[in-house]
Amino acid sequence: MARSAGGIRDRFRSQMRQEVKDAALRQLAAGGPQALSVNAIAKELGVSGPALYRYFAGRDALLTELILDAYADLTRALAGAPAPGEAAPEKSRLPALADAYRAWAVAQPHRYRLLFSAPLPGYDAPDDRLVAAARKVMGLILAALDTTGRTGDATLDAQLGVWWPGVEPARALAGITGWSRLHGIVSLEIEGNFASMGVDADRLFEREVASVLSSAP
Repeated sequence: MARSAGGIRDRFRSQMRQEVKDAALRQLAAGGPQALSVNAIAKELGVSGPALYRYFAGRDALLTELILDAYADLTRALAGAPAPGEAAPEKSRLPALADAYRAWAVAQPHRYRLLFSAPLPGYDAPDDRLVAAARKVMGLILAALDTTGRTGDATLDAQLGVWWPGVEPARALAGITGWSRLHGIVSLEIEGNFASMGVDADRLFEREVASVLSSAP
């Protein structure tokens, strides 16, 4: 059966979009978000700058796609973290989630920074897809917690209820504070701070995870 022209065009478009994103990721790895340049990508791929706008409306559209891809990849990494298993049903899944989170960040720090560092100057993409993607990551963390009750702060309880309806405020708070601590130590590690101090990042992370678990309300 002959292949339709439309099918060929669709495959070519998909291939070109992926090549553009791959080139953008190489720029991010080499120089961070500030290095992202549509014209430089076009030059690397041997096409004109305007030609790339057939595949992405502009730099912000490309950046949004890269962020969505990174969130999806991180979500898959966390979802694939092993469950405690029947041998130790009382054991929390959080250590496995924390290990998966850290491993993903260390393996591709340029994508981690893309998700959690300060926004690129001039980037303004209020996209509901980004919010939904971020919530999938946090949802996996919240699902691994068994904290119940309220926080003791009525105002905070109300705010947490708006942020994540249906989840008890104490669990939502544990998710936010636990993630904040893990993000802090992972961020310092990928920037080389612990290496420059001569401190074992593995041991630091293990102790921080244990501390997060012991301090959960």
